[in-house]
Amino acid sequence: MTEQQIVYLNGDFMPLEEARIPVLDRGFIFGDGIYEVVPVYAGRPFRLPHHLRRLARSLSSIRIDNPMDEAGWTALVADLTARHPWPDQFVYIQVTRGVARRDHAFPKGVTPTVFAMSSPFTAPSAQLREDGLSVITRTDDRWLHCDIKSVSLLGNVLAKEDAVEAGAAEAVMFRDGMLTEGSSSNIWLVRDGAVIGAPTDHLVLEGIRVGLMGELCAAAGIPFSLRRVTRAEVFAANELMLSSATREILPITRVDGQPVGDGRVGPVYQRLYQAYQAAKAA
Repeated sequence: MTEQQIVYLNGDFMPLEEARIPVLDRGFIFGDGIYEVVPVYAGRPFRLPHHLRRLARSLSSIRIDNPMDEAGWTALVADLTARHPWPDQFVYIQVTRGVARRDHAFPKGVTPTVFAMSSPFTAPSAQLREDGLSVITRTDDRWLHCDIKSVSLLGNVLAKEDAVEAGAAEAVMFRDGMLTEGSSSNIWLVRDGAVIGAPTDHLVLEGIRVGLMGELCAAAGIPFSLRRVTRAEVFAANELMLSSATREILPITRVDGQPVGDGRVGPVYQRLYQAYQAAKAA
């Protein structure tokens, strides 16, 4: 293992600073590619099969042939994480359509570009879990295929920058008055002791933690459902939370400057966080 960050690019491992792609790679020119982010706890990838199935679905959706089977991806993640000393890591995987003359139409006979890197993972601090996050709301004006985990993330980037400039941790987005998701997270509300999230259709990325949240709620005896959620319901929620690969599950205590519930981290979040810790250790 080495302190140097080693990455994988098209069959080879190399130091990050040596990795290069041609400027005509379609991921660079068009954002024509798919990505995944896999947490690794104590050297063990967390819910890797779920991530690989979503990667395969997204690649299929934009008609890129999956360059590896599940065994190949699993071996790559294991090899990449073993090259680094950090016990907790997150692995970023990106597949683009490849290098071709610039033309909107799909090129023929092009080999996909495969890139992967691992970075140290630091879990959210106890202070964040105790104080909760402040978020803002924004209109969701992204494209209509948010279920595809595309590298074309400009809409998400702009929403997150709005949050940063407002001194907030996340932008919670609404389309036609209905909750979709955060700029880089899934959003959950608690009403009368039940956890509720937006349905996973073409307007929302099916975060791996959507399925996980359902499992955690079942383990903790908490009612769980996915349905359309209005903006008014979000502001009237007893508790709010976000979930993502790199932020795990975190409470939200302020929205657009207004307190969520009584403005403190709620009991449902506390139970779910304990269930999440147990799932990580399993």
